[in-house]
Amino acid sequence: MRVCLASTSPARLMLLRQAGIDPLIFSPEVDEDAVGAAAEAERGAPLAPAELVLLLARAKAADVARRLPLEHPDFDGIVIGGDSMFALGGQVYGKPYTPEAARERWRLMRGATGVLHSGHSVFRVAPGTVPVEATAVAEAGVTFADDLTDAEIDAYIATGEPLLVAGAFTVDSLGGAFITRVDGDPSTVVGMSLSTLRHLAAELGVTWTDLWSASVGS
Repeated sequence: MRVCLASTSPARLMLLRQAGIDPLIFSPEVDEDAVGAAAEAERGAPLAPAELVLLLARAKAADVARRLPLEHPDFDGIVIGGDSMFALGGQVYGKPYTPEAARERWRLMRGATGVLHSGHSVFRVAPGTVPVEATAVAEAGVTFADDLTDAEIDAYIATGEPLLVAGAFTVDSLGGAFITRVDGDPSTVVGMSLSTLRHLAAELGVTWTDLWSASVGS
């Protein structure tokens, strides 16, 4: 049973590998801004964070599930797509991209608790069959240290790590020391909830341990 990750996120790839899964990587061809804007225009109102991350996760997984058999006609397994956003004080934050935005973000997060929303879409793909999807959203509360100094914030930003991750922080790398509590599946904060993925795989008739690579336990 094979796994395809519909993402080029190093954090999601590392997470799956640590969980015993060595996935095929397939980059989705999705304009996330356009997908979100179209959905909000159709509704006439902004989407809630949980709705938006699920919409984008589904768009990415569906794109890969459609194109994957063209390049890998013998693929038999699941395609995993995900998307994450961080909400703090009613405001939704994605990747800060610039040091200035990251610095402002961290000063707001200092001593506060926000929620990381992670959308998951899993497609069961096999030769000669129509792909079937299962979806879910996982959430985890994240509390940041209240004694974090401006110097520590500046030093963290200077590493470049927070610039290209949702919420401007990581829990599994340099940013982990500035987080005092995670309420929920910790892997959600990394990029995907492993417990949620296991549940979705089971919905599609796939046993999680069958996804482990041959090297596990050898």
